[in-house]
Amino acid sequence: MSNASPGPDPKRPQAAGHQYWSVDSSPARLTRRLPVTAAPMVLLIFTLVSTSLLFLINEVPVLARLFPQRDFVFSPYVGTHSIPLRIFILSFYTAFAAVVATSSIRKLKFLIDMIAYFVVLCCAFDLLNVVLYERYGFIYSLHVVEILSGLFGFLIFSVRLLEHGSMPHRVPVPFSYRFKLFAFVRISIAVTLAIAASVIVDRMDLFIIESMRRIALLGGTGPGVFLFLPMLFLILYIDGTIQAILRRKQHFSPPVTVIIPAHNEAHVITRTIAALDEAAAVYGNYVGVIVLDNCSQDETAAVARSAFDAASHVAGRIVDVPVPGKAIALNRGIEETKTDYVIRIDADTEVQPETLQHTMRHFTRKGVGVVGGMPLPPGGGPFDRARELEVLLKHGYYQVAYGATDCIVGIPGMYAAYRTDCVRAVGGFVTGMNGEDTDVAVRIGESGFRTVGDPTVIYTSEVPLSYHHLREQRMRWFRSVYHVSARNMDYLDGWRFSVRGKIVLPFMLINSARRAMMVPLVIYSFIYLGIASEAEGAVTVQAALAVLIGAPALMAAFAALANSRPRALLGLPEYILFRVLRSYLTLESVLSIAFAETIPPET
Repeated sequence: MSNASPGPDPKRPQAAGHQYWSVDSSPARLTRRLPVTAAPMVLLIFTLVSTSLLFLINEVPVLARLFPQRDFVFSPYVGTHSIPLRIFILSFYTAFAAVVATSSIRKLKFLIDMIAYFVVLCCAFDLLNVVLYERYGFIYSLHVVEILSGLFGFLIFSVRLLEHGSMPHRVPVPFSYRFKLFAFVRISIAVTLAIAASVIVDRMDLFIIESMRRIALLGGTGPGVFLFLPMLFLILYIDGTIQAILRRKQHFSPPVTVIIPAHNEAHVITRTIAALDEAAAVYGNYVGVIVLDNCSQDETAAVARSAFDAASHVAGRIVDVPVPGKAIALNRGIEETKTDYVIRIDADTEVQPETLQHTMRHFTRKGVGVVGGMPLPPGGGPFDRARELEVLLKHGYYQVAYGATDCIVGIPGMYAAYRTDCVRAVGGFVTGMNGEDTDVAVRIGESGFRTVGDPTVIYTSEVPLSYHHLREQRMRWFRSVYHVSARNMDYLDGWRFSVRGKIVLPFMLINSARRAMMVPLVIYSFIYLGIASEAEGAVTVQAALAVLIGAPALMAAFAALANSRPRALLGLPEYILFRVLRSYLTLESVLSIAFAETIPPET
């Protein structure tokens, strides 16, 4: 992997005031302006509810006899749990429903709906346990049941939020079975290998694995359980890396158009165009650049015009887009594009000299429809070191793993290359919601084209310099998984199978809910530690802290080394704190989803 990276820039340009805010920050009808007190109120209500339930089930004799496992479990299981996750899930549901912005009746309906699904699922687990014991004498572990309860609790939260929240209207989706069998076979092999490796490690009884098991908060399960996902991603990452090495890197430099939606970007647009000019000199063929001036109130157009005058290798022009909205500007850019390939970049993205070359060579494969890369931070900002590890983990590790089975979901719009006809065939960029970049990548991928994430396609993308900007950015990003899922619901619940639609998208919904509940889970673990510290198998302080550090921190360290960036490890302490902040912002993002009665269909 390439290890070139930009260093800290003392002259890093900054947007003045609230220039980062736009019509895309909070799509009308789908979101609400969130009071800063909303998330703290959820945490307060959650603390009160969970403390009360834990106290009652541990201290009231009748309840203690009725629920000897100290959780709402209705059949006997083998072993103990580290933490009662059913109480946790119900407490979070109650707190979240109490704070969403809707009427009391709709809050109650939302809460009852979530609880009903969760209770039915838990009862099904418990009934199955009784049936298996009565017929076969088999009884399974309470650890496993608690983990499954937690995972399904996460999924139920996201799915019911999709149902009750204000979401984009469901639309018909493009679909092709092309490459789908390939993806299914490869992920089946990877899952089989991951299970086998996890079982082998479980039976080795290694001291380090046993130590890790003791601080695994989500269950204190056997090593085979908590090792499965890391092992699966490692196998897929190795597979994806081998595929990339074996794939021929042919030179391919067709004419290409770069479209840049720009809203109040006078402070950065010169550097963006200058970087493209350097890349065009290396690229060796026509590079057209279209700046789409989208209702700017600064000198974006004039500054861009001066930058084009100073450029030597790009053919640049400016198109005025008088209707606000990034997707509207992008669709105008697609209309203006005359080449077979188009690259969209943000106005604060700077490519490296080899970026265009490394990108376009993937299109020698006829089935490739979208290509993305790795958005490194410029360095020097308060969040840049944490962001670097986040990027290395997501784009330098997980995207490679997903790419092994052709099930990448999102190619970030900071920099993405497309076959122009593919964008047009799936309807262009959707307007009026968050995640138009993920939406178009999903639809192109499901229509029978490959999506590629290449860590050697390196570019620099701005990182917010203030908490307010970071909050605005992350709330947009974290809402997008719900908006994209709602609009493309056929991929999740339709009868046609794909790894991306039936496995990866649900996994992303589970992960979004898990991240939204991480801060409450830390609070809950310490509450439980105080109330039931003497219970067998109870959570430890180390386990509570492990939620903050967690496997992703270890995986981030591995991703940094795998991408030849050992210096990035210096940012690990900041990354751990950043993960907590990111989780809090995820909670805010789901709270910012509106609860309107209906959303009109797209026209």
